[in-house]
Amino acid sequence: MNRPWTAKTIRSVVLIPITFLIFFLATIPVPNWQTQLWLGTFLFLAALLLKIFLDGKRWVILTLITLSFFSTLRYAWWRTTETLGTGDPKVHWYEYPFIFLLFGAELYSWIILVLGYLQTAYPRGRKADPLPPDPESWPTVDILIPTYNEPLAVVRTTVLAALNMDWPPEKKKVFLLDDGNREEFATFAAQTGVVYVARPEHRHAKAGNVNYALARSDGKYVALFDCDHVPTRSFLQTTVGILEKSSRVAFVQTPHHFYSPDPYERNLNVFKKLPNEGELFYGVIQDGNDLWNASTFCGSCTVLRRKALNEIQGFAVDTVTEDAHTSIRLHRLGWESAYLNLPQAAGLATPSLSAHIRQRIRWARGMIQIFRIENPLLARGLTLAQKLCYLNGMLFFLSSLPRIIFLTAPLAYLYFGVRIFDADAYSIASYAFPTIALSLLANAAINGRHRHSFWNQVYETTLAPYIFLPTLLAMVRPDLGTFNVTAKEGRIEKEFYDRRIARPFIILWVLNLGGLISGILRYTGGFGEIPTIVLTLAWTVHNLLIIGTTLAVGWERTQRRFRPRINVTYPVRLTAPDGQYVYGETEDMSDDGVRIRLLKSASLRTGEDVRVEIPFLDRIHEFPAEIVGMDEFSIRLNFHPLTLEEEKNRVLLLYGRADAWVKLGLSEKEDSVLKSLWEVALFAIIGQGRALKGIFWSSGPKISRTPQTLGKVP
Repeated sequence: MNRPWTAKTIRSVVLIPITFLIFFLATIPVPNWQTQLWLGTFLFLAALLLKIFLDGKRWVILTLITLSFFSTLRYAWWRTTETLGTGDPKVHWYEYPFIFLLFGAELYSWIILVLGYLQTAYPRGRKADPLPPDPESWPTVDILIPTYNEPLAVVRTTVLAALNMDWPPEKKKVFLLDDGNREEFATFAAQTGVVYVARPEHRHAKAGNVNYALARSDGKYVALFDCDHVPTRSFLQTTVGILEKSSRVAFVQTPHHFYSPDPYERNLNVFKKLPNEGELFYGVIQDGNDLWNASTFCGSCTVLRRKALNEIQGFAVDTVTEDAHTSIRLHRLGWESAYLNLPQAAGLATPSLSAHIRQRIRWARGMIQIFRIENPLLARGLTLAQKLCYLNGMLFFLSSLPRIIFLTAPLAYLYFGVRIFDADAYSIASYAFPTIALSLLANAAINGRHRHSFWNQVYETTLAPYIFLPTLLAMVRPDLGTFNVTAKEGRIEKEFYDRRIARPFIILWVLNLGGLISGILRYTGGFGEIPTIVLTLAWTVHNLLIIGTTLAVGWERTQRRFRPRINVTYPVRLTAPDGQYVYGETEDMSDDGVRIRLLKSASLRTGEDVRVEIPFLDRIHEFPAEIVGMDEFSIRLNFHPLTLEEEKNRVLLLYGRADAWVKLGLSEKEDSVLKSLWEVALFAIIGQGRALKGIFWSSGPKISRTPQTLGKVP
């Protein structure tokens, strides 16, 4: 059914006049700051009441966005026309660089905010389209799994999961694309019956690897998975129907979910308590982009139409983010995209903060390369909405300089008395505070359980010192830069503080702490206007909270397992050495073993061998195992070496369920602005303690890469 929001008539007849009305009202001046404060307070209270009593309704979210947009526009107009100090004899020449740097950072944030509202105002919420009832009529699909230097222990799970997919065997081919040309991979491919592809030349990294395989396959559709992204058995049945229904859809993208905690979740111990760092993009933004036919191909967990890929000569090879570059080229030719917000695969998150930052550096460089090579604003074939959605995705990675400016701007006044606004503190507060509060409320309503307030600042702060130079270089020389493979997993044998990664944040923290002390001295000594001092001190305290939380993430916690345990619940029967049956249900499971909650105590002993039987899909799956730990009602088992068929069954049980990842990544609670601020404040205190401890006491990193064959881990 066609939604009213998407109708062109409604957009032109209603939205455009409303937008012009908002612009007109936003530019109406008020006689003094008191009047502006009353206006801002009224708007905030109206938004707050809507958020409290009618939260979750789409019209409420649209109203909050409108109020936030109006307040932001009004603040931007005031900042532009009254606070830059042009022509004011009280402003010294050396203050203008500080004034305009801050204004430029704010201008960037306004653009990001408004474009973000465009992307997320009305998520499409697409549903899967059914396939024909007769599997004989289903199309052929080639499943491509590229790998370069990842260990076989990681790759084999994805290959076995691909073989487990519910699809007619004669209409499905699995290709293992080994850019490392490794003998053990070729042997594994022969054992499992998948097609092994190893190219003689290794140009253009992942894109070149996949293009080489495209020329040697012929399926109507191509499913692509990173080698650590394990698909459920229902992946193809869920996605291919959309491609079959519409011949103009080039690809169907599904979310990237992770069954292991990312560095923020692990180091802060907030796994499943806070949303995953990528959950905003896959839970809200991609779904919003889908309304505008602007969903982005993300390089994995995707099924693509071969005909569309042939029209653009395969995957783009000109940048280090071949996925986003490929999707913009498809959209330029008029192909449509689809986003299905239903997790049908899950992978491993980056194992450490340093690995996470390296991955984001590549993404940042690649998106700016695309901006230079195929600027969406100038690209023919894109609709206006597509141009703006792509533009926001690229501008996001230019956040480093604005973020550093926001983290250091108040220091100019606190240290040297240099003004960064040509306005009094009361006027600044009357315009800025309601605008900030309204944007927090609007984003809390939009993001819900997908991103909590203030955490975007933590994520941006973590990346800011590291993506500035790569993005600047990509802007100047987009032809430079190499593809780096993200580490898929590793074991941190001993906790440590990553001083090298944390160094820029320690410097920022020291500078802001010094600014805080300087501001207190200014306040007590009467050096400056008291309201201005208080305002800049509040800003500095906020910065210390954000930086402090970032410092906390730098403490790498111990991770003894190469593969994490996953909470799964199955009924289970154990056959003991004496032939007795013991019944229970699984609590969690990994590639190495399983933990079982017994229905009643049993006379089993550590070191005994048992047979594990788990029913699933009208079959009993059996595994040999050894007891490695137990108490009265709980038992921990390690699997003995499994046959290939047993390993496939274990992968099916652990990763293959259609609903395996439906709720993964979501926070247990909806966003609350005040609670989120309190959380950040607590983590900031922890982070400052960790930084001090890490500076004076912390051994170097001890990170182990995954072995080729996983060993037993109790």
